Amino acid sequence: MRMYHCLLLVIWTCMLHTIDNSPLQAKDNSRLLKTIVNLTKDDGKMLHRTKRGWMWNQFFLLEEYTGTDTQYVGKLHTDQDKGDGNLKYILTGDGAGNLFVIDENTGDIHAAKKLDREEKSLYILRAKAIDRKTGRQVEPESEFIIKIHDINDNEPKFTKDLYTASVPEMSGVGTSVIQVTATDADDANYGNSAKVVYSILQGQPYFSVDPESGIIKTALPDMSRENREQYQVVIQAKDMGGQMGGLSGTTTVNITLTDVNNNPPRFPQSTYQFNSLESAPLGTHLGRIKANDPDTGENADLEYSISEGEGSDMFDVITDKETQEGIITVKQNLDFEKKMLYTLRVDASNTHPDPRFLHLGPFKDTAMVKISVEDVDEPPVFSKHSYLMEVDEDVKEGSIIGQVTAYDPDAMNNIIKYTVDRHTDMDRIFSIHSENGSIFTLKPLDRESSPWHNITITATEINNPKQSSQIPVFIRILDINDHAPEFAMYYETFVCENAKSGQLIQTISVMDKDDPPRGHKFFFEPVPEFPLNPNFTIVDNKDNTAGIITRKDGYSRTKMNTYLLPVLIFDNDYPIQSSTGTLTIRVCACDNQGNMQSCNAEALMLAAGLSTGALIAILLCVIILLTLIVLFAALKRQRKKEPLIISKDDVRDNIVTYNDEGGGEEDTQAFDIGTLRNPEAREDSKLRRDVMPDTIFQIRRTVPLWENIDVQDFIHRRLKENDSDPSAPPYDSLATYAYEGNDSIANSLSSLESFTADCNQDYDYLSDWGPRFKKLADMYGGDDSDRE
Repeated sequence: MRMYHCLLLVIWTCMLHTIDNSPLQAKDNSRLLKTIVNLTKDDGKMLHRTKRGWMWNQFFLLEEYTGTDTQYVGKLHTDQDKGDGNLKYILTGDGAGNLFVIDENTGDIHAAKKLDREEKSLYILRAKAIDRKTGRQVEPESEFIIKIHDINDNEPKFTKDLYTASVPEMSGVGTSVIQVTATDADDANYGNSAKVVYSILQGQPYFSVDPESGIIKTALPDMSRENREQYQVVIQAKDMGGQMGGLSGTTTVNITLTDVNNNPPRFPQSTYQFNSLESAPLGTHLGRIKANDPDTGENADLEYSISEGEGSDMFDVITDKETQEGIITVKQNLDFEKKMLYTLRVDASNTHPDPRFLHLGPFKDTAMVKISVEDVDEPPVFSKHSYLMEVDEDVKEGSIIGQVTAYDPDAMNNIIKYTVDRHTDMDRIFSIHSENGSIFTLKPLDRESSPWHNITITATEINNPKQSSQIPVFIRILDINDHAPEFAMYYETFVCENAKSGQLIQTISVMDKDDPPRGHKFFFEPVPEFPLNPNFTIVDNKDNTAGIITRKDGYSRTKMNTYLLPVLIFDNDYPIQSSTGTLTIRVCACDNQGNMQSCNAEALMLAAGLSTGALIAILLCVIILLTLIVLFAALKRQRKKEPLIISKDDVRDNIVTYNDEGGGEEDTQAFDIGTLRNPEAREDSKLRRDVMPDTIFQIRRTVPLWENIDVQDFIHRRLKENDSDPSAPPYDSLATYAYEGNDSIANSLSSLESFTADCNQDYDYLSDWGPRFKKLADMYGGDDSDRE
């Protein structure tokens, strides 16, 4: 039994090995090989293999086919095909239908077009066979690969058409210069079509090339850049391993020999001659010398120097880095009377020598330079090159702050006159004694505005004003403590309403325009007038700052929204300067973290959280609305009321018209006398008839009066009620003229109290009352005949 199992394993392994080495190269072996393995628990020791149905014999195709007919690729065949034409072969995949066509009856595959391996090296296709009658697929779809075989149809190509390289001169043989690379698009795994070999066509005997790597190397020793700098080398790359019939490509390499410092500098002449006036200023250029160096770049950089000896302390040489020349300059003041001729030794040497070529000799050269000094009339000479003077800023006007001195170097020793160059002292702050050179002040000094003054003093020979010289004088103004310290900035300080005692709310610092030599030191204290503030404490931090500390728990904006805290600040210089700065501390509403939310007093009244702009807008609207209401009411009240009854019977006319007497108690046209006798009999809601009512209002009911009440008392009560009633009309004839009283001199003129007797009354006294009663006296004061 164990032998049986081993035999099955060997057969299965051989089957897999046969499939892997088959020329079909099918990608999906699971579809080409139908294997059914039935392993059961009862008799599952059997292994069955089905017979392969697909068969074909061609998978390779040459590129660039030039024949007239289509190129045959291969044949698809299945053992289900009996040759009776019942099966139909179908090809799908890469290029199916346009590049590859299949005979659906025989399964033969042909290439319809010329193929290029460099464009695509393999094609993956799928084939299947179906029954023409039933349309049923007799074989499962299978995938296979068609590979394109390469031919040598591409020449090698360099990565660049032109290469540029460099190599130092004097390099040894075999020194690498550059590597060139050529590629061949042909298949490197098939034949020698892509095997490239390099060779040199131009550039011998100076350079060579490695045939396999393409590295260009030097072939001659000690090539000199000074003799030849540029070389052009042509390199060929040939495939097929360089054999006959191979394709080739070329490229050009431009090689430059770079310079090395292998040449020392050399002066073209051994002696140079220059002249100089004895009055030549320091640094005056007397002439240029140059040594030649055939090298380039930094290898040709030179350094000039004067050898120790004669004139080395009187003259100097400067190297011009651009022209590589040596410039002879005046180092010390020359004096014709002391020496007239100097001879210098000037050396020129390379700044970057190459140790490899030091054996070629010293890399420097020496030349002789002769300088002749010429005599001139010299200007005055100051005892110093510059003067530095210091003066306190509080010095009085006219005080001497320093002195300058100059002399005439010539033998004549002319008298010197001193002046101040006013171009350097436009404000005329300083002046100088023309004879002794003493400088003094003309105006007060202020260090804070100008800590330094730079003026120029001119010394002139009196006998020869053209001979003059100038010297700078630097005047430093020394500080005097004349400014009091003050706050460094404006502080916007606030304290929270919920602040605790001992809480720091502000740190203040100060500034001082003065500049004491020992540095600033400031002190902070409360002002003497308020030594103890109940709300805040000033704490001096001893570092020129102070802290403002709260002294109580809680602050209220409703009681006081702003505190003024005066702070006394003074320094420690002499004389001590002090000032008082006042901090404005606002009381603000803050959150629990101490962040300010609001400092405005009006914010206390804004429970709804409206902004100030919104409240102002609402207030303006209310004011405008109230103004309109007042104007409307005033216009309506001033409107003239038109009476409804225009008649002689109008009771108001009775006031000014006395054409006849009243009818007595029986006269009810003007008014009803019964109303006076029986107040309860009047109608409660009776309206006036003489004017148009404005509004219909409810007449206020009054307390009933007794029937036997006195008429005078009744009228007084009604007058009082009408005066206190805001809804009463502006006038009422009944309330105003119903009762006249008893104090009138003329007694009553009303018909209410007229005598019922027919006796005539005497009205002559009306004439004695003046012109106002003339009309009445004419009506009643005449005789009987006139009255009749």
